[in-house]
Amino acid sequence: RGIEKRQIVDDDNDRRSFVDRMGSLALETNTAIYAWPLMGNHAHIFLQSGPLGLSKYMKRLLTGYAVYYNRRHGRHGHLPQNRFKSIVVEEDAYFQELVRYIHLNPLRAGIIDSISKLEHDRWCVHSVIIGKLKNDWQDKEYVLKWFGKKIGEARRAYRKFVENGAQQEHRP
Repeated sequence: RGIEKRQIVDDDNDRRSFVDRMGSLALETNTAIYAWPLMGNHAHIFLQSGPLGLSKYMKRLLTGYAVYYNRRHGRHGHLPQNRFKSIVVEEDAYFQELVRYIHLNPLRAGIIDSISKLEHDRWCVHSVIIGKLKNDWQDKEYVLKWFGKKIGEARRAYRKFVENGAQQEHRP
């Protein structure tokens, strides 16, 4: 989250820089990225850390991006509000729910106004998982394996799962 709830991205150049940095670091550090949306003043990232560890991955991501952002926008100081928040995911059912919760975040926040627009949004990996956009560093195969053995079947089941969640009220 941005300091004082301020924006962390101002335009598509900022968004591209954040997402490109997230992806290149994932490849470099062998970090599996399962779900993410980039919002205006924060991002959610569901990942499995690699050998480098979560703290080092996040430090490189957030510090590197803050340096870029500050330089580009002529500002100084912290960009993230504080240390990232992490939650350990140990249950199978929670994995699926968390993926859905994260991908529906832009819709629930009013940034995207429909599932069909979410399916084409470059700043949420939902579009990559259902096959509308391509992103080589995204671990879409691991996410889809929870929904079926064959790619087409898994994508249909995943899409239906997310659509069903969009019709539910916000859940804890």
